[in-house]
Amino acid sequence: MRRRLIQSTLAVVLIVIAVFGVSLVIVETRTISSSAQERVDLEAVRLASIVDSRLLGTGSVDAKFLREQVRDARYAEIRIPGKPVIEVGSRPTGEVIRGKATGEEGETVLVEEPSSAVTREVGRTLLIIGLVALLAVIAAVLLAIRQANRLASPLTDLAETAERLGSGDPRPRHKRYGVPELDRVADVLDSSAERIARMLTAERRLAADASHQLRTPLTALSMRLEEITLTDEPETVKEEATIALSQVERLTDVVDRLLTNSRDPRSGSAVTFELDDVIQQQIDEWRPAYRSEGRAIVSSGKRHLTAVGTPGAVAQVLAALIENSLMHGGGTVALRTRVTGNQAVVEVTDEGLGVPADLGARIFERAISGRNSTGIGLAVARDLAEADGGRLELLQSRPPVFGLFLSRTPPSKKSSGDSGDTVR
Repeated sequence: MRRRLIQSTLAVVLIVIAVFGVSLVIVETRTISSSAQERVDLEAVRLASIVDSRLLGTGSVDAKFLREQVRDARYAEIRIPGKPVIEVGSRPTGEVIRGKATGEEGETVLVEEPSSAVTREVGRTLLIIGLVALLAVIAAVLLAIRQANRLASPLTDLAETAERLGSGDPRPRHKRYGVPELDRVADVLDSSAERIARMLTAERRLAADASHQLRTPLTALSMRLEEITLTDEPETVKEEATIALSQVERLTDVVDRLLTNSRDPRSGSAVTFELDDVIQQQIDEWRPAYRSEGRAIVSSGKRHLTAVGTPGAVAQVLAALIENSLMHGGGTVALRTRVTGNQAVVEVTDEGLGVPADLGARIFERAISGRNSTGIGLAVARDLAEADGGRLELLQSRPPVFGLFLSRTPPSKKSSGDSGDTVR
């Protein structure tokens, strides 16, 4: 492209020089020739006037007198009736410019000048025109190179940006070139880079969330299946199989929830549900894991609470908190329910060392973990809680107390069987 721009610009300049330069040469040549002829004619008229004056005054004209009157070493020939021809100067050979005039006394004056003078003047003019044309060509080449670089370099940059986007590097360059059309392309590429970066971030986040959230139900399901293989009692097999089926349903709900959140993190399908059912489900799922660690998981607090949210999402939040206590906590894990204002609260606590002070304010950030873990679980749990209009907070660091706040139905719509605190 750079070469084509230079060649096209140079071709245009050469055409312009050819058209106007030839015309200028023709005009200047004619002008110089006309000017030289006019000078010779005027010289002949002037000499004729001098001869007239001399004849009227003294009655005689000689070569010595006329030699002083002829300018620029021209050749002059004066013919006076009844007198010899008077010649002044050397008669030029070859092509000449000739001027002739007749005086009042009947004399004839002929003035000749070599055309070589005109040729020299035309040559000087052509040289000047040629130098100007050469300077114009050099200026045109330099301008074409500058313009080609101005246009070609941005296109090279834009091509490199597009290549980077295609290779998976979505960083926008935010570089502009002062050319509206090229800047428009750069704007589109930067916007595309930002969209691709958001898409890649969402895909990576979905993969990380899926890996984390599917691991827990799959682990619980494998433990149930393992217990089925280790027992021969039909009732136990039936009970464990029923629980395993419910875990499969929860696993399906987790997958659906992940896909929904990948499209719109705020697209929760909140309904009114019984908190007791979700809490008991989680206790049943996690009890074998806690039993294998020699620990217990219990629930207490206000019973028959209803809340507004997505049961599957609430179950995932509680599962993340219970798993967090299993991995990082100690002793018995307790799930307590209470009411504050128009919100139902589920608190999850254990008897471990708690959350370090330097992590307290950042515990819900991604990739933040007090131990060798992914640091994703609590961040995902908070996102799930907020998707249904709730919130997840760290209420106390030592011992650790996490609180899940959910909107609840008005008292008139709740069951009249609410009772006081119990322990299950």
